[in-house]
Amino acid sequence: MDHATIERRGDVTVVALDRPPANAMDPGLLGDLSSAAEALAAEAPGAIVLTGRPGFFSAGADLNEISQLTAPQAFEFSRAGQALMQAIDNFPVPVIAAIRGYCMGGGMDLALACDYRIAAPNAVFGHRGATLGVMTGWGGTQRLPRLIGKSRAMQMFLLAEMVKADEALRIGLVDRIADDPVTQATILPEYREKLSVET
Repeated sequence: MDHATIERRGDVTVVALDRPPANAMDPGLLGDLSSAAEALAAEAPGAIVLTGRPGFFSAGADLNEISQLTAPQAFEFSRAGQALMQAIDNFPVPVIAAIRGYCMGGGMDLALACDYRIAAPNAVFGHRGATLGVMTGWGGTQRLPRLIGKSRAMQMFLLAEMVKADEALRIGLVDRIADDPVTQATILPEYREKLSVET
């Protein structure tokens, strides 16, 4: 894979987005993540940890690149994103997002599709589409209200609000804050049983 890496840590598999500088999502990254999800579903590890680079979980869709797509290509890109988020949402083992730095737009949709979210103190969340005249089509408009309530979700969407880690924890967007969210996720302490029941 060109834009993602896979590392085994015991019965946990860490999948790291790796498309410098900001892990912006393009068809290549979506393809790599979809391939990883398909392969790992067959292996059925104990859990999956999704993470990114230290400063960026993901900046969201690569608008510069997707603006060059033809209408059929843009449609396929949208469908690919929806399919990936649904695959993660329905994954047969717990999926934990370990979030460092910016988690924006489609990157936030990816985190929302996970069962559990652990944020570093420097994590920042947002759906900035309202400032650009676009709106996510990868399920965030459904998953975010279910997680934090319709009113708070509308505030984030319509005001393009940026939410830092402590506020994200307060409103229920993330489940925990940890200095090293990747290591914390691979330990799988008290929430292993919770996630196993939920999934």
